[in-house]
Amino acid sequence: MTDDRRMTTADFIGQHDTDSDRALARDDDAGGERLEALLPADRSEDYRSRWNDLQAQFVDEPRETVATADALVAELMQELASGFNDARTRLEEQWSRGDDVSTEDLRLALQRYRSFFERLLAA
Repeated sequence: MTDDRRMTTADFIGQHDTDSDRALARDDDAGGERLEALLPADRSEDYRSRWNDLQAQFVDEPRETVATADALVAELMQELASGFNDARTRLEEQWSRGDDVSTEDLRLALQRYRSFFERLLAA
């Protein structure tokens, strides 16, 4: 590709900015509900900001950017797995104590799993 046809950083970022926004706004197939947030808003914004920063570095440092992207994705996956593990542990502790877990708590847990499941399948 000649220099005048090379993708700029702004083109690269602009091309991918709305992908996650479209996925979040998509209604799930099961009931027309919005997909449940998997992280608190501040954590999501932190990851999104870090992703945007690394994308801006791609043109100048492609190899380092891919390595950083790999580490960021691994960190996000670890945080998500930890969050699901913590929620499951809390439910199992309630069950082992003989506590009654409300149907609403279980519905919310299942909704969160469904949101994550749908996102994984859409990837």
